[in-house]
Order: sequence, then structure tokens, then C-alpha cells
Amino acid sequence: MDREELLHATPEDSREPQKKQESPLVSLEKDLEFYADAIKEVAIEIMVEGISAHPIFIAHQHEVNIGEMILNKEELNTDWTIQASTLEEFVEKGIISKERKEPFLKVYKKPEDFMCVFVIVPEGANFIYYPYKKGRR
Repeated sequence: MDREELLHATPEDSREPQKKQESPLVSLEKDLEFYADAIKEVAIEIMVEGISAHPIFIAHQHEVNIGEMILNKEELNTDWTIQASTLEEFVEKGIISKERKEPFLKVYKKPEDFMCVFVIVPEGANFIYYPYKKGRR
């Protein structure tokens, strides 16, 4: 198999697939940078009010039925909507099984320094940890 077959490209349009296949995480990183202060404020509020010691934020581009919307992409003219949730809600809804709760807590990063983001894309979903002040450590 040659390179064109692997990349689903022909020599004429070899530049095109790279443009189309730009990861949605590129726009997510831009939005998280833009949203960072607001997300941190909500995370602190969740912890201070005793709602949870483990805030989780959901980043999506469609509609989801978990958490509460805090940043709407339509209103803010961005690519991603952010909803606020908690570890407890994720366990309650079965997104994190009761058996996986302890292993999850072992890797959960300090919420004062990192936002825990559950990123939902058409191909699936995964957790990422994004620092509030990237590169300022």
C-alpha cells in the first residue's frame, strides 16, 4: 500500500486531507484557554459549596444530558459548549463505574491547578486534564 492509499489522498489533493483532519482538540484548546477563568471559578464554587471535591467539566459540540451548562458556544461564538458536573454525577449515571471510581481518583489532578474535562466527540469520549495557566509554572 502506498502513501496516497494510506492517507486516502491522490497526489492532486494531497494537501486537502491534512486540512480536513485537523483535530477538534485544536479548537478545544483555544476555547479552554478562553474559558479557563470562568471554569476555574465554577470549580472553586463547586468545592467551596461542598457540592463535590471533584468537579468535572464536559466539553461537547452537540447536546448532552449531564451536568449544567455554564458556557454556551452559541452565545459566546466559540466551538465548544462546557457543562459543569461532578465525579458523583458521573458515577450515578454510570459513566464511571463504581469499580473504576478509586482508579479514577488516583489519577485525578489537583482541581485548583487543572480542569478535569470529559471531551465528547463523534468518535467517542475521554478525560483530559488541562492546566488553568498553561506555561506559567
